[in-house]
Amino acid sequence: MSETHKTEIDKITGVETTGHEWDGLKELNNPLPRWWLYTFYVCIVWAIGYWVIYPSWPLISGYTAGVMGYSQRADALADYEAGMTERAAIGSKLVDASFEDIRTTPELLEFANANGAAAFGDNCAPCHGSGATGSKGYPNLQDDNWLWGGTMEDIQQTLLYGIRSGHDEARIGDMPAFGRDELLSKEQIDQVANFVASKTGLETEPGVDLAAGATVYADNCAACHGDDLKGSQEMGAPNLTAATYLYGKSLAAIKAQVTNPHNGVMPAWEGRLDPATIKSLAVYVHSFGGGQ
Repeated sequence: MSETHKTEIDKITGVETTGHEWDGLKELNNPLPRWWLYTFYVCIVWAIGYWVIYPSWPLISGYTAGVMGYSQRADALADYEAGMTERAAIGSKLVDASFEDIRTTPELLEFANANGAAAFGDNCAPCHGSGATGSKGYPNLQDDNWLWGGTMEDIQQTLLYGIRSGHDEARIGDMPAFGRDELLSKEQIDQVANFVASKTGLETEPGVDLAAGATVYADNCAACHGDDLKGSQEMGAPNLTAATYLYGKSLAAIKAQVTNPHNGVMPAWEGRLDPATIKSLAVYVHSFGGGQ
């Protein structure tokens, strides 16, 4: 025999109960609102229509393409190809334009800076930093202390061929290892290092013959760094009167550089990056404000 449910009306709400009770709590038989049910039914119909019209169900080796054959991937690839075509067109204009033309043409300048910013983040930031302020051994591209010149043309040449990169056109400005190769004695190195320090606002060691250091400098260093210690961009010789040094500005750092110098390497980007990207980088780096 089946048990017949006795209809019961809740005294407080006036709603029929379902007959279910838990710990004295009775379940009310409240139906869902009609608007909610209709919305739910519409969603079901919409889902079925979507399954038929658009790609939806995964299969073993693919998916249901839908009667419209729509593909977001195809749209994305088409947009990408259109973007690459547009980029190639304006990139060609950029390569053919002079830097002066780029400066005075908003379309080219905007493209060069945007393209250069992306390329800098991908290729240059690991060494020079995301803000281009560099670190010990890696030049700060925002200051005006440029070994090889800071014009757009100079920057482009450095990008193309690098520094001590092995490229035939690379910039080369090696400093002799005066201590390691015994070109100068330790005493002479102490003298010339203290002489340079005395000319650049650094504290010198007591008892060191600065006059002798001046002679050592004139005989061994002035040919590159100049009699005034201001260096030579043609030779890539640093300005020794600059506020900062690439490998640290201290008496100890000067002695270390004279004894066994760091000769850093920058890669040649010719062949790694296309001409439009290299030119864009030259414009973008110059925009930091440290260039000439």
